Amino acid sequence: MDTNSVSPLPPMEEAMDRVSEKSPPGTPNGIEMPPPPDEKRYEEDPDNAWNCCSWCEYLLIVILSTILLVGVLVLTLFWVMFYRDGFAWSESPKQQFNLHPILMIAGFVTLSGFSILIYRLCRCVKQIYVKLIHMFFHAVAIPCIALGFISVFASHDALHKVNFYSLHSWLGFVTMGMFVLQFVIGFFSFLVMLCCENKTYSCRSAMVPIHASLGLANFWLAIASSVTGLIEKERETVNEVGVSSENKLVEHYITSAIGVTLIFIGIIVTFAVRRSNAPASAKVYVTERI
Repeated sequence: MDTNSVSPLPPMEEAMDRVSEKSPPGTPNGIEMPPPPDEKRYEEDPDNAWNCCSWCEYLLIVILSTILLVGVLVLTLFWVMFYRDGFAWSESPKQQFNLHPILMIAGFVTLSGFSILIYRLCRCVKQIYVKLIHMFFHAVAIPCIALGFISVFASHDALHKVNFYSLHSWLGFVTMGMFVLQFVIGFFSFLVMLCCENKTYSCRSAMVPIHASLGLANFWLAIASSVTGLIEKERETVNEVGVSSENKLVEHYITSAIGVTLIFIGIIVTFAVRRSNAPASAKVYVTERI
């Protein structure tokens, strides 16, 4: 018998060998599983090392988004304080109403925008800490949104105005409902389910693209609600009595600047979330984002 000859594999072993050859690392026998602990993570893959252009783009996104997210809130405060008689939780319906745009932009745009960007761009700490920071920003946004919602209702009741009659109010109501749903689903799916990490892996991995897509859609809904609210308020300002034409013109420019800034925020957040820094050949595991 020739010792150099190799005996053929049995049919079952040959089939298993073919499956193993086709299966990527971390997916033995074609069954999707998390990567083993000793395997290199995506960020540690030398094929994905950032070059100078990648770092410049990263810093540009961080700096520009921070300026826009803080700037839109500052611009709103400037508009309300110098052209809308300020804001206060008082007996004045006008001042009480002025809390609405400030708190809604603070909660839906500034805090939510930072929450999204931190989760996407923060790579310097462990993923569980990034999740907690992401949840913290959204949790802080909740009282802002709730108080903004209550203030506009109280103001409308004092002025005997009808609630939920405009496109702005309907979009805002849908945005709030989706925000609460996203927060609850994200809290239970990506924090509570970590108690049984291995058993809930497939469920959490399936929820990642859904949660990310709905979150971005909710952010754009918030921007659309804010822009329609500005347009609605501008129409009311045109018919106001006792306000000079010069002040109306300046206020028109300010509200237009707020609207344009909101659109730019939506664009840069979408770009930061949807852009992939990895080359086409990179191995990216879904466990890194859940």
